[in-house]
Amino acid sequence: MTASENRARTYLLLLLVAALLTALVAPTAPATAQEEPSTDVTLTLLHNNDGESALFERLVDGQPFAGIAPFATVAKDLQREGDRGGDNVSLMVSSGDNYLASAQFQASLDKGIPYYDAIAMDEIGYDASAIGNHEFDFGPEVFANFVESFNSKTPFVSSNLDFSGEPVFDQLVDSDRVVRSAVVKEGGETFGFVGATTELLPTISSPRNVIATAILPAVQTEVDRLTDLGVNKIIMISQLQSIQEDISLAAMLDGVDIMVAGGGDELLANPDDLLIPGDVAILPYPVIATDSNGTEVPIVTTSGGYQYVGRLIVDFDQQGNIIAFDDTSGPVRVTTGAFDDAVEADRLVTKKVVEPVQDYVAALATTVVAQTQVPLNSARGAVATTGSPPVPIIPIQVTAPGERVSNTNLGNIAADSMLWQAQQLAPAFGVDAPVIAFQNGGGIRTPDTLLFPGATPAAPADVTRLDINNQFPFPNFVSVVEDVPVTQLKVLLENAVSNVERVDGRFAHVAGMTFEWNSTGTPNVDRVRKITVGGVVVYDAALPDGFPDPAATFDVGTIDFLARGGDGYNFGGLPFTTLGVTYEQSMLNYLAGPLAELITAAQYPNAAGTRVIQTG
Repeated sequence: MTASENRARTYLLLLLVAALLTALVAPTAPATAQEEPSTDVTLTLLHNNDGESALFERLVDGQPFAGIAPFATVAKDLQREGDRGGDNVSLMVSSGDNYLASAQFQASLDKGIPYYDAIAMDEIGYDASAIGNHEFDFGPEVFANFVESFNSKTPFVSSNLDFSGEPVFDQLVDSDRVVRSAVVKEGGETFGFVGATTELLPTISSPRNVIATAILPAVQTEVDRLTDLGVNKIIMISQLQSIQEDISLAAMLDGVDIMVAGGGDELLANPDDLLIPGDVAILPYPVIATDSNGTEVPIVTTSGGYQYVGRLIVDFDQQGNIIAFDDTSGPVRVTTGAFDDAVEADRLVTKKVVEPVQDYVAALATTVVAQTQVPLNSARGAVATTGSPPVPIIPIQVTAPGERVSNTNLGNIAADSMLWQAQQLAPAFGVDAPVIAFQNGGGIRTPDTLLFPGATPAAPADVTRLDINNQFPFPNFVSVVEDVPVTQLKVLLENAVSNVERVDGRFAHVAGMTFEWNSTGTPNVDRVRKITVGGVVVYDAALPDGFPDPAATFDVGTIDFLARGGDGYNFGGLPFTTLGVTYEQSMLNYLAGPLAELITAAQYPNAAGTRVIQTG
């Protein structure tokens, strides 16, 4: 072998070694391409939240939008589109608050099982539903009846609710109708649903012995359990009152792939999405959060009332990781108007649900129970402050009077009716007749506006049975709490004005008493400045000890929701007695009795009241 041949051989050997080393430390281009994840299944997740018995279409700019019957059409069309074959799967979920006290839901209560709202949802076809706070507004029995109204056996999921204290749920729990989580198989794929319900449940609804436990550990426990079972695509559906709660929760969770929020009524949308006129998105669709492991988690929600069907389209790989989003994801509006995206209302839902409920409501609307010479303020109200709630730097300015921020004439009528009704019934129930009463602003409902704006003494407006039901729809019973210490009365009133900055429903309307408050004080400490009962001052912050007679007690009329602690009202554990009449019926009785079916401008003027006075 010549020297030149040796050099050539050595050179070739070096090239081979270099190539071998390169192969060991750096993958070739084809190897990199093989490691890219591929789509195993494309999921179209359809969702809505806070349907709240808003079954009818409504006009916006003269065109019809929303409504359960056209919503059903849109949902079914999107389900068919999502289930287009191959590796494409469609699922439909609700994030709870499926019904709400109203004339529409009263039609179901009067009819009995199956409830109209459930009939419609059954026809649409839900794979799972979260459990919201409004599900318990009528107590555990009504929610159990609602679940039993479904023929499709839709699971209702909440990981943090303990139903063991309510026997009415025993059979539903045993039959996997009310569960902590659910596993659904569709198109050969397995999906897990984990539910969550706000921990505020006992103070904003009437769950009785259904216990709301801490959300984070309950959700993570169910996620881990499903993961151990081999479920690698997990969806959380919740009713936590705000999407911000879900965003915060996401950062502490591991293993949740998608979160569907409810309770906040937030609209998420992207620039090309068609919206109902006047609607404005507050965040893009979806919102992307990051979990405790650094994984991105899409969070979605929609406006309530069957206005939109949310549609999230994602690709999963074989390991259950989301690897792509379809840019057609977003809210799909519901309309039967003169638009290219209009649909026809579902005929079956129209016939079996909408038409009978419309007939029921129409009968209420033609039953006149009184007349009013004055507009009645049922607006929620608005405040202005540059402070940082709940402790403002400057006083709260009431920029628009309403039932959740200030004294109103409708609130006064409600409190007066309760005091009068409780005084009438108390002797028969063996309790003392109350001398004062109060009603929470949150119990006065829709429409949230000035009612009968054209009413005058010369041209009074008719008040119908429907008007009263709309304003006082909950199953709240007039009750009496005896011997409430004056010190506890102050605690109750401090609570009443503790969250005015957020236009909260705990604001109190009172009868038989007045009180003054100042927004510069510390919430639940010293906002209340003076309390007067029957013309006598029983608390004055300007006095050395505040209370002229700290041993004084008062018998109080209120609703059972507040008497057992709803909206943060603390009666110090005192017992209460319900008097067998709802606050709606007490209004009807008060209108027919003491007011002789006439609300006068002299007795209830639509002006700043003098019962609850803001001094700063």
